[in-house]
Amino acid sequence: MSGDTVAGAISHGATGKGNDQVRLEMGAYALKPDIRVIAPWREWDLDSRQKLLAYAERHGIPIEAKRAGSSPYSMDANLLHISYEGGDLEDPWQEPDETVWRWSVAPENAPDEPEIIELDFENGDACALNGVAMSPAQLLKALNETGGRHGIGRTDIVENRYVGMKSRGCYETPGGTILLRAHRAMESITLDRELAHMKDDLMPRYARMIYNGYWWSPERMSLQKLIDDSQATVNGRVRLKLYKGNVIVCGRKSETDSLFSQDVATFESDTGSYDQKDAEGFIKLNALRLRMRN
Repeated sequence: MSGDTVAGAISHGATGKGNDQVRLEMGAYALKPDIRVIAPWREWDLDSRQKLLAYAERHGIPIEAKRAGSSPYSMDANLLHISYEGGDLEDPWQEPDETVWRWSVAPENAPDEPEIIELDFENGDACALNGVAMSPAQLLKALNETGGRHGIGRTDIVENRYVGMKSRGCYETPGGTILLRAHRAMESITLDRELAHMKDDLMPRYARMIYNGYWWSPERMSLQKLIDDSQATVNGRVRLKLYKGNVIVCGRKSETDSLFSQDVATFESDTGSYDQKDAEGFIKLNALRLRMRN
């Protein structure tokens, strides 16, 4: 795609109804504007999964079925998550059968004893689990296994696809769920207030860009630089308790970049670090426009 190959075309198995086709092809065109895209789901006469399954059976093509039998779900998996769509999941009122889930146990069947873990962060990236340095892939794999064991990371949502329809999907992302909670906890003591608020404002926009296929857009890449710059101080350690589907933050610290001051925040004597009388003028000035309305 970047010029290192002589391929003149790419092919993908995404359907003509989903967002995957948009992301795949917009990325392809961004990297190689004249690339030819072959999307069989938009061309052949196999216009349903049942027809495709029948075709595969006739021609001896193996397709993994749902563990309890009957029609399989549409499943896509990578290191971050596994997704399930189709079949009885197309009814948003239908609770997923327990046999759907592959990476996690049901929270009610998770261990009765919580597990405590610690994650280290460097420049916003998780770099160690329980004091053991790991690559991103190793760490995510370990968290998937640990989180899945405790019933963490199941999500059942109805999403708004870029092509215009609503679609119900079920997801498992044990490691991603743990990382998100830990990262937010680390940011809570290392990011300046206004920087944290600005990042919160931009997060939905950033996610929407990626969801809609604009990974290679100039606006996404510019926003990425801002986000990367914001993570320079996100260094330290977070302690988490994993228990029956819950990720509970029970400690966070940074030896180098903490903005939390116990001397200032304490409810006890603050030894002059903060003069509470100053709050009166601060509040009156901020209330000026509200007071002027009456």
